[in-house]
Amino acid sequence: IPSLKSDSDKHDGTFKYILTGDGAGSIFTIDEYTGTIHVTQKLDREEKPFYTLRAQAINRNTQLPVEPESEFIIKVQDINDQEPKFLDGPYEATVPEMSPEGTSVIQVTATDRDDPAYGNSARLLYSILQGQPYFSVEPKTGVIRISSQMDRETKEQYFVIIQAKDMVGQMGGFSGTTTVTINLSDINDNKPIFQQKFYYMNISEAAPVGSTIGKIMAEDSDIGENAAMNYVIEGQESLVFDIITNNETQEGIVILKERVDFESKRRYSIRVKAINRQMDDHFMKEGPFEDTTIIKISVEDADEPPVFTSQNYVMEIAEGATNGSFVGAITARDPDNANSPIRYSIVHSTYLKRLFSINAHSGTIIINKLLDRETAAWHNITVTATEMSE
Repeated sequence: IPSLKSDSDKHDGTFKYILTGDGAGSIFTIDEYTGTIHVTQKLDREEKPFYTLRAQAINRNTQLPVEPESEFIIKVQDINDQEPKFLDGPYEATVPEMSPEGTSVIQVTATDRDDPAYGNSARLLYSILQGQPYFSVEPKTGVIRISSQMDRETKEQYFVIIQAKDMVGQMGGFSGTTTVTINLSDINDNKPIFQQKFYYMNISEAAPVGSTIGKIMAEDSDIGENAAMNYVIEGQESLVFDIITNNETQEGIVILKERVDFESKRRYSIRVKAINRQMDDHFMKEGPFEDTTIIKISVEDADEPPVFTSQNYVMEIAEGATNGSFVGAITARDPDNANSPIRYSIVHSTYLKRLFSINAHSGTIIINKLLDRETAAWHNITVTATEMSE
């Protein structure tokens, strides 16, 4: 550091130089005879960039000032001794999958405590150490951009390492790094696909309306709302069957909408579509986001009760008819293919059984005693038809 010297100093030892202010006596010392200032320890510009000191020359004999006190500033000149640091790292960002090249993802910023106004010590240059060829970084701004389209269904997370180097990237400079975790968010770029082109199910003809017949499922590689789908039955079979979507599992649940009859129709072939609920216009040119499968449904035979040819029979007989007279006949049939024999019987009334008899095999009804119209003009008879095992 240059010396401080009074113009009137004759170098005879009469003058004494005194130093006060920032760091005087500790960091800075002065030779009281020559005015030479010395630094006693290493200075750190990043800790304190300048010091304000005051110097004065006095007469040793009188202790009176021979010069007015003067103030001066010592500036600490910068050297490149600080490395760049990413104070906000590590970073995390999300960008939609299949984003075009050049899409901005995130900006990273490093700081260097060296003097930005002096030399290149704080002039940074960014480069990518890991993450190519999918990502790139702008050297001067630290903006990370997509350099290659990526598919979330192939890989959904990438780890990128960015370096900041001072001295504008020249040899001999300092560097610092940070990591950037980049996640790909999902878009609807995949359609539902049935893993089976045919499904096989069974339903009993005795099953009530609303019964669950079976489940199907189309797989969609997307997630969340982009994978949500509806199932639709095409054609006339939609009158007999219905299909609803389980929103949690995305399964299609096939249910019975109308009773089926084994004797009328034993097999159904229904065509079902799975359709994405949400479409992405960017991918519509690749075709509709749907797939089709066939469900083969077999109707199983059930042992159904006999069916009367009529729910009500009206018969007439004259009063005074003799015992054993024919009243009428009823007929029931077995709706099953077995066509089992039928047994008839009068139920619920001992009194009616005394008045009437029914032939268990033919269904013929006769009277057992004389009937009087004035006593009872009508008689209601309940008859049961029961299948007989052969």
